[in-house]
Amino acid sequence: MAGFADKLAAAVTRNQSLVCVGLDPDPPQVPASVRARGDWLAHFTAGIVEATADLVCAYKPNLAFYEALGADGWAGLRASLAAIPSDVPVLLDAKRGDIGSTAQAYATALFDELGADAVTVSPYLGFDALEPFLAYRERGVFVLCKTSNPGAAEFQDLLCEVHGERRPLYEHVARAAVRWSKQASVGLVVGATHPEVFRAVRAVAPDLPFLVPGVGAQGGDLAMAVNEGLDRRGAGLLVASSRAIIYASGGEDWQAAAREAARGLRDCINGLREAKAHGAASLS
Repeated sequence: MAGFADKLAAAVTRNQSLVCVGLDPDPPQVPASVRARGDWLAHFTAGIVEATADLVCAYKPNLAFYEALGADGWAGLRASLAAIPSDVPVLLDAKRGDIGSTAQAYATALFDELGADAVTVSPYLGFDALEPFLAYRERGVFVLCKTSNPGAAEFQDLLCEVHGERRPLYEHVARAAVRWSKQASVGLVVGATHPEVFRAVRAVAPDLPFLVPGVGAQGGDLAMAVNEGLDRRGAGLLVASSRAIIYASGGEDWQAAAREAARGLRDCINGLREAKAHGAASLS
């Protein structure tokens, strides 16, 4: 199995894409004609993958939506994972974080049992809660840093003094992630709804990949995320979009609509990448 970083880089290059499509199966939003099928979950997610696999750098199944569907959801998750081509990374959005023995069980479940290439984790319990995930050196571990929800500032923006430096908590998380990246493939979750954060976090973590939620339905600033978040190679972002792509149409054209939405986002991002590259070249 190829390491996450190499697999991601290959998909970015092959598909010329920084789009990460979220698979969030929410029954009320699924087209009625699909929902009427007994195998709707497998059919829907496989159809989204079929329509978009050459336009993305990764897929991000959100475990909460599958778990909410009980046994059918777990069976559907297996079907969704099986539908994703082996050369496209799977990032399971699980946001796990617990004491060591429990964290080890989570890591085993996500990496060994489900075969994820990467996962999202919470750093709130500290290094020992993440160590079981980091032990999988060839997998990806995306640490929640500055999230896209309205209440994120309640804790993430708290000013904390560490070694004489008084900075927001999210910056301390980013600095810790840089340390952890010396032993595993580590990235950060940085929401596109916080323009002032991107420059600060990229300055702290110039080489770490960012998983960027908040684009689309949450009103995030795509241009800001690309301009401030690209790494020195002109990549380093996984721009996550779920509802705006997978529920682009509630009609019979749901696959075609999902494809066009994914293509539109990819092309928009690439236009911003190109403009930034040209701007940097003109200054050199």
